[in-house]
Order: sequence, then C-alpha cells, then structure tokens
Amino acid sequence: MLAVGIGLHRLVHHDVRAFAVHLVHQFHLNPASRYPSIFLHAMDNLSDARLQMLALGAAAYSGVRFAEAYGLWRERRWAEWLAAAGGGIYIPFELYHLWLHVTAVKLGLLAINVAIVAYMSRVLWKGSGHD
Repeated sequence: MLAVGIGLHRLVHHDVRAFAVHLVHQFHLNPASRYPSIFLHAMDNLSDARLQMLALGAAAYSGVRFAEAYGLWRERRWAEWLAAAGGGIYIPFELYHLWLHVTAVKLGLLAINVAIVAYMSRVLWKGSGHD
C-alpha cells in the first residue's frame, strides 16, 4: 500500500490518462472491455487534488499497519486490539461481496480473515484474565 501511495503521489502533475492507457496496453488488455474501460474512465476523472488525497490515505493506512506490525512484534496489548479491529472491519464487506456472488476465493479469504479475528479475540480474551 505504501508503494501505491508513492506511485499515486508521483502521478501528480502528469498525464494520468496517458499512464492508464499505457498500463492497459502493457498488460495486453482490450481497452473496450468492461474492467479496463472502467479503469480508463476513472482515470479521466482523477484530479491532482484527488491523487494527493488518495496518496495521503494510502500513506496513513500504511502507517497504521506498520504501527500494528511493530506493536504485535513487541507484544503490545494495543496492537492486539488494533489487529482484531482491523481484521474485523473487513468482514461485513466480505460477506456482502460473497452474497453478491459466491466463489471459492471469496470463501477462502473470508475464512482466513475470520480465523485471524477469532485468534486475536482469543488472545485478547485470555489476556484479560478470562480463562
């Protein structure tokens, strides 16, 4: 995510549309097909201010995740809470996308995320003196 943020920041004051077209061609995608077309349309509406906000958001997200990783490495209680909340916040979105269309990948990702949140919740529960 940090690399994405840096990449977005580097696109400020450049022709984002030309970069998007180059990416589509680089990956041998048909620009008229659904997803490349959506991508190209989104790039048409991307201002420098919006690019900077997206880059800042990516940097902030990366900062939170780095802090979480540091805290977990150092076995800090706040990091365990952050990890449980950080994983749990995605579950409703994963369920919604699973409800739209069930795939093995979506089921697998949901299962992994639920397992992580369950593990972090168990660590938090045991750490609070409830055995």
